[in-house]
Amino acid sequence: MKSEKLSIINRKGIKLNARLELPPNSKAKKFAIFAHCFTCSSNLNAAIHVTRALTLHGFGVIRFDFTGLGNSHGEFADSHFSANILDIKDVHQFITEHYQAPSLLIGHSLGGAAVIAAASELESIKAVATIGAPASAEHTTRHFSHQISEIETKGNVKVNIGGRPFNINKEFVEEFKKTDLLAIVAKLKKPLLIMHSPFDTIVGVENAQKIYHHAFHPKSFVSLDQADHLLSKKEDAAYVGNIIGTWVQRYFPKKINHELSTEGEQIVGHLNLLEDNFTTSIQTKNHSFIADEPSSIGGDDFGPSPYELLNGGLAACTAMTLKLYARRKKWDLQEVFVYLTHSKKQIQEGDKKTSLDHIQKKLKFVGNLSNEQKERLKEIAAKCPVHKTLTNDIIIDTAIVY
Repeated sequence: MKSEKLSIINRKGIKLNARLELPPNSKAKKFAIFAHCFTCSSNLNAAIHVTRALTLHGFGVIRFDFTGLGNSHGEFADSHFSANILDIKDVHQFITEHYQAPSLLIGHSLGGAAVIAAASELESIKAVATIGAPASAEHTTRHFSHQISEIETKGNVKVNIGGRPFNINKEFVEEFKKTDLLAIVAKLKKPLLIMHSPFDTIVGVENAQKIYHHAFHPKSFVSLDQADHLLSKKEDAAYVGNIIGTWVQRYFPKKINHELSTEGEQIVGHLNLLEDNFTTSIQTKNHSFIADEPSSIGGDDFGPSPYELLNGGLAACTAMTLKLYARRKKWDLQEVFVYLTHSKKQIQEGDKKTSLDHIQKKLKFVGNLSNEQKERLKEIAAKCPVHKTLTNDIIIDTAIVY
């Protein structure tokens, strides 16, 4: 997938660091903005995995650092709740001017509260999704509640939040009290997806209950079972991105897919070495998907590996061929499972060993079939076109495109 680094100047003249993640075909059908959690940054693993999963649903997703956080300029004390809302609105304006108006806002933790408030003021926003969001912006002051009196006395105080020191002032604290988030939720009247873990120890799930209670339909709640507040497990973050991508389709009209050109061929694969690790975008005329390597060998595991895709082609062709044969014979084949494993095996040829590719294919049939019918289906499984291609001599012509 393609990723673009952006520098956005907010209304106060502060440079915000941002990154635009694009779908595998590099053509976004619609745009979303992701707002990170309190004291976090856009490079938090959760932010990366959520946004990249969402790109597979056709979104271009902008994740950015709030003022004074991550690689954005400015002071953290200036990154109070009202400033967060303004940062979202300024990022929205930039994307509107340079790409197209974003239609979806996603916020994690305090970022979830901020996107609700921002969405109430942005006409182009058609839907909002929150992840572990508090029902009140003031909830965040719990991180430094034991120093509130000191802040009121001294004005500027260094506090410890999540093991890191931050300088804050009285205005920073007071700004959290100015916004009645639940009143905004009650007037939002835009599709709202609330995602929260019942095991969240930072922002309790009762916050999701309050937000849901005050929101009007269409509203949805998804429990992030077993997830922690920061979505530290990649599978939890990817799940969130995929759920949002599926949920929001109901509220957006479908658009024609503008695919990455195959230049007249059947398929194109594209890897940007400067921006991606092994994650490779693959595009056919009508479909796009990605391939990757597993984490165990240095990949990000965002998609099937090349050999898994190869096995997938063989499994699909085998199953389809068996269906056609059984239907022609009028046999009671109801389901077929094709299990495949690719490996390298060493064989001895004279004085030296040779490495050969080995694919183990196992078949499971569901239906009222005799042993003779099952054996015949096993024979037919070896006659599917992809199986024949893999076992025949193959000529691959390679040329350079200039």
